[in-house]
Amino acid sequence: MKENNDIHTDDKLICTQGNEYYAEGEVYTVGRIVNDKYFQLLTSGNDDHWYATLDDQGIYVSFGTLIAGDNKAFFDKIA
Repeated sequence: MKENNDIHTDDKLICTQGNEYYAEGEVYTVGRIVNDKYFQLLTSGNDDHWYATLDDQGIYVSFGTLIAGDNKAFFDKIA
């Protein structure tokens, strides 16, 4: 994992490539950390969330394994 990509609860992430759940340019908050690769990414001001991944592809939320890449939302950490 890249040192500058450490993710912590309450970190803010900006969506760089959106989909139907995450809008490009919007800022989202990190929820509970599952492990060094997976964490919750909140979708709104309440407890709605999807599980995000941090790996060599970057930070993303993947929707549906049958659709190759088209359904991922990507994020960058706001410093």
